[in-house]
Amino acid sequence: MTKNNLLSEKLNYTGISQTPTHLHLCSYNPEGVHDCNGKDIDEMIPHLQPNSINWIQIHGLQNTETVQKVCQHFGIDFLVTQDILNADHLTKIEEHENYNVIILKQLTAEKDNNYLSQQLCIIQGENFLLTFVEKETEMLNEIHTALEKNVLKIRNRQTDFLLSVILNSVMTSFMSIISDLEDELEDMEGRLLSSNPAEMPGIEEIQQYRRIFRLIKKSILPLKEHINKLLHSDNTLLHKSNRPFFNDVNDHLQFVLQTLEGCRDMISALVDLYLSNNDQRMNGIMKQLTIVSTIFIPLTFLAGIWGMNFSWMPELNWKYGYLFAWILMLVTGTAVYLLFRRKKWY
Repeated sequence: MTKNNLLSEKLNYTGISQTPTHLHLCSYNPEGVHDCNGKDIDEMIPHLQPNSINWIQIHGLQNTETVQKVCQHFGIDFLVTQDILNADHLTKIEEHENYNVIILKQLTAEKDNNYLSQQLCIIQGENFLLTFVEKETEMLNEIHTALEKNVLKIRNRQTDFLLSVILNSVMTSFMSIISDLEDELEDMEGRLLSSNPAEMPGIEEIQQYRRIFRLIKKSILPLKEHINKLLHSDNTLLHKSNRPFFNDVNDHLQFVLQTLEGCRDMISALVDLYLSNNDQRMNGIMKQLTIVSTIFIPLTFLAGIWGMNFSWMPELNWKYGYLFAWILMLVTGTAVYLLFRRKKWY
């Protein structure tokens, strides 16, 4: 039975990741970047720089006490802390008085053409940004490299620009996944249209792509509504100069949603094509069986004639009666077969 979280002061991580909780601090300003690693926020506090933007990455959410201490240090609400630790929380974007909260899903490729969903929570304040992930992700490493190289003068901008960069990385990841899905579906369509039965996929393979589609849809679709709240609100933490970058994130989101809709139509078409091929194959089998049955119907009729118990049947006493019966049945069967070939029924 699910417990009411409003009646509990205990924090629980609901995910399955076994990644130990550890922190990575990246403080940056136009002059440079300062990095620091630790297992607790107490180790990070001496390295927090008041005149810099402090980006703390929290990897692994098993240690709920560490997560709670991080949130308490930055004045994050208790209910938000509960949402961070709820790995099954729905995608949402919330605006609070001193910070913005973004909870979304990130997909990582697994073996056997499967994808694993993990939660990514981002909290953006005036001079700090917190990212909570269930396990290690290469996406954040790429952003850290951009900070070191000061790509697009990222170190000269506010935390909302860093937020837009992270969101854009998530959208780029979805764009890559959806593009691969689209290519694989087109390849499957070619296999279904192939004349070689050995190349045709089974319904299980199509169902696997349908499961991937539902996972992507569940992860990305809620952002369509929530990101508009972020763009059209009078949010003091989103500066006017950085609004175009969030519009770019929204453009990528719209592209993913449109491509996802095309994949949905393609999957439905593949199911219909598979069923059509299956029906056509069954019709071919029934046609062959019907032709074989039709050829043997007159032969059965002839055999039935000589099987009747009459006291006087001239063919029984004829020397060549048995040979005549065989020749008559072979000629009849061959004639019926040639008739089917001429009419292109076989």
